[in-house]
Amino acid sequence: MALFGLTACGGNSNTKPTVGNANKVLVAYFSCTNTTEAIAEHIQTETKGTLYEIVPEVPYTADDLKYYTNGRADKEQGDLSVRPAINGSVENIEKYDVVFLGYPIWHGQAPRIISTFLESYDFSGKTIVPFCTSHSSGIGSSDTDLHSLAPNAEWVSGKRFSSGTSRSAVADWIESLDLKLTPDVAVFDLENGENGRAPTVTLNSGYEMPILGLGTYSLRGDTARNSVRTAIESGVRLIDTASAYGNEREIGEAIRKAIGDGVVKREELFVITKIYPGSEMANPEQSVQACLDRLNIGYVDMMLLHHPDRNDVKAYKTIEKFVEQGKIRSIGLSNWYIEEIDDFISQVDIMPALVQNEIHPYYQEQTVVPYMHNLGIVVQAWYPFGGRGHTGALLGNETIVKIANAHNVTAAQVILRWHLQRGVVAIPGSSNPDYIRENISVFHFSLTDDEMNEIAALDRNEKYDWY
Repeated sequence: MALFGLTACGGNSNTKPTVGNANKVLVAYFSCTNTTEAIAEHIQTETKGTLYEIVPEVPYTADDLKYYTNGRADKEQGDLSVRPAINGSVENIEKYDVVFLGYPIWHGQAPRIISTFLESYDFSGKTIVPFCTSHSSGIGSSDTDLHSLAPNAEWVSGKRFSSGTSRSAVADWIESLDLKLTPDVAVFDLENGENGRAPTVTLNSGYEMPILGLGTYSLRGDTARNSVRTAIESGVRLIDTASAYGNEREIGEAIRKAIGDGVVKREELFVITKIYPGSEMANPEQSVQACLDRLNIGYVDMMLLHHPDRNDVKAYKTIEKFVEQGKIRSIGLSNWYIEEIDDFISQVDIMPALVQNEIHPYYQEQTVVPYMHNLGIVVQAWYPFGGRGHTGALLGNETIVKIANAHNVTAAQVILRWHLQRGVVAIPGSSNPDYIRENISVFHFSLTDDEMNEIAALDRNEKYDWY
């Protein structure tokens, strides 16, 4: 039989803030002696989900938890109707697909506060994975007795853990569940795209991002303002900039003007910016706030680290705090590859939602792209046409021109369609209104498997920038 610890349980607020938002996983737990909390933290680490502590509105004292004293816990467990109040709530419960639900065993059952939690939300269509901790009791009927409280959820058989269970043991259990926690970001819903209206991909942060946008790397002043305005009027809803581009103010001005003129709503746009290595990552709080101030559009949809740096983990963790504050919605990386990503994600709390790299038919990253996809990370191509000084050669490639002629489209449209069909978001840059409209118009044709293979065969592993 499980024994109650003598530690008081509960407080005035959740002691563990939301620390992650990846994979649409919620790890909710109630813990009095920190045993369940430790298991919950292992689960959060493995899933990169959101950690949420179920905190009683009236804390449990050490006397409340003593067995067979007719104390508070004894009385609650003897009355099926008791519902202890919870202090606080889960924000945006609807965005979670999988809920790990943890608790200690009290008199062979889950504490009644777990019933309160289950009755507080709609779990329809969600997968609930119960887990418990105890000194000796198994999970028993404490699992199945909860099912009626969320009858429209899919319940997975629960698991009992003892104190001191290792992270590796928890990881093995999660793997055995085969929950497919990593979102499928490798295939886009291209059939529902229309010229002038790109479909979206759901990021592991839960937000949706258009799969085709405008890169603003070389745009300055009125050219930047006019290009963004043209893009928005043409249906582009993804805008990419960076502190290093020196155009965040102009980008923000163009966006605010388009919103003010009723051309677009802020929530329809997805704006990405980046902070640069060196002094910006060394002083990340100041640098991130400066980006927000220059753009001045309320919030930023995604903030990237421009490329690896000795302070990149420090900078990323600072951005995580801005996410908690609602000033930034998603976090990503630029110019990260397999070795860098493996080392990096073990040091941060929020799984990157996107990796933005140089990708084009002559440099396809045929290993990196699926690797990132398998982690649930969206891949985005800068230099989708090869970049300055190389675009002409790529657009004039004999194979690409032949395919373009077969579909009565341009070589640029073929390349963009190729990116999208292999699950890579593209952000072509242009200041030419005709090209901007052309670039958002790639949804009236599709490439055959043979054509995709022909372009795949063009890979030279030829990288044009130093990143």
